[in-house]
Amino acid sequence: MGKALLISVAVISTCGLIYELIAGALASYLLGDSVTQFSLIIGTYLFSMGIGSYLSKYFEKDLLRRFIQIELLVGIIGGFSAAIMFVSFEHVSSFRFLLFTFVIITGALVGLEIPLLMRILKDEYDFSDLVSKVFSIDYVGALFASLLFPLVLVPYLGLMRTSFLFGGLNILVGLWTLKLFSDKIEKPRSLAIIGTIFGLLVLGGFIGSHKILHFAEGMKYPSPIVFKKQTRYQKLIITRNNDSIRLFINGNLQFDSKDEYRYHEALIHPGMASLVEPKHILVLGGGDGMAVREILKYPSVESVTLVDLDPAMTELFKTNEMLTTLNGDALNSKLVTVHNDDAFMWLKQNKRVFDFIAIDFPDPSSYSLGKLYSHSFFKHLRKSLNPEGHFSIQSTSPYFARESYWCVGETIEDTGFTIAPYHAYVPSFGEWGYFIGGFKPYILPTKLMSELKFIGPENISGLFNFPKDMKRMKSPINRLNNQILVRLFEKEWSRVN
Repeated sequence: MGKALLISVAVISTCGLIYELIAGALASYLLGDSVTQFSLIIGTYLFSMGIGSYLSKYFEKDLLRRFIQIELLVGIIGGFSAAIMFVSFEHVSSFRFLLFTFVIITGALVGLEIPLLMRILKDEYDFSDLVSKVFSIDYVGALFASLLFPLVLVPYLGLMRTSFLFGGLNILVGLWTLKLFSDKIEKPRSLAIIGTIFGLLVLGGFIGSHKILHFAEGMKYPSPIVFKKQTRYQKLIITRNNDSIRLFINGNLQFDSKDEYRYHEALIHPGMASLVEPKHILVLGGGDGMAVREILKYPSVESVTLVDLDPAMTELFKTNEMLTTLNGDALNSKLVTVHNDDAFMWLKQNKRVFDFIAIDFPDPSSYSLGKLYSHSFFKHLRKSLNPEGHFSIQSTSPYFARESYWCVGETIEDTGFTIAPYHAYVPSFGEWGYFIGGFKPYILPTKLMSELKFIGPENISGLFNFPKDMKRMKSPINRLNNQILVRLFEKEWSRVN
């Protein structure tokens, strides 16, 4: 009896931490600001476990039966939690209330498990031996879960299937315990029927998770989804409606093929055209290859180095015919070298110098992205830029997120660069902001390519003029140790959404 229940400790401790990680990842994915979301989830979950542990003292009889009932409840509630939250996100008025309701209920049930098991096992082991065995197994299970979740479960199963899988494991623990100790439990048949029904429901959810997710995403994305992939780093979704192809990363629109040329021309050409025969170019981010497409229009270019974190992203835009048509097959050019690496770390170690650097990261909606707009990042950038060169960086909207935009500018200037702020109207996003930076003041180019669809001699100077509601304002410096930009970004964009 003792050894069988100790094995259960390993399983339920792994399951308990997985539910916590799923809730944190879901909150981060759907609500943004991963540090805040994970902190709140972990704190609430642990507090709820404490409540469950406290409540366990009121369970005085039929402890084995209570333990099995709790396992079945954890399995069905934890198993369906991710699916319910995904489907409900677009419809409930207070998603956070739903999220934390699941966290509190699941945490309280998980908190009941170990105290009940220890009371069941108290006659099998000495107290000191029991405590050491149970808690050592519990902590090993937690380590196993923390390694398994980011390296295997999220990339290969996704959050919803992972939730169903571990819900099934909890139910199996309950049914296995019931089978082993059926002679010591009153009315085992009723528990077996309930457990079997719960198990079949969770199994059905696991098998049908693709359809559930497709239904949930169909409500979020109005156009048909033609591609989706959960990579190790992010969730990629591509939708298509006639001639409009859209890329979403973690639910956020990255481009619409109808107007992406405006965004990418604005990112590249004001900076590139101001240089005399730029030869060696660095692109940080921009794994879709659109910025590289614009760079390759310059005959002087001899090499383009692209650094993007996600190999699944760059491979997709290298091989998918629909997407290579959009980027002009740029990533397969013999002039282009792709490095799949963290841009911050790559830049820190880089020894090469580039004539022009294009920085095309997603908006600073999380701390992992916010570091790429930090004072430290731009300090590292200095040694990679030719003294006569320039860099350009997209910097969110100076209209919708004015303080965030100028925070980026203040941060760049504080590292010793001169800046030239500018903006462009992109229909899919509204007014969008950029900065050109360098060691010397920026001078408007006298010549521009005639083949460009958006930027020309007649409108380029207007990009650098700001109306009153977007003009410069005093903003703080974004440093690694405070990441103030992420909080500004979340605050300002929450008013829009």
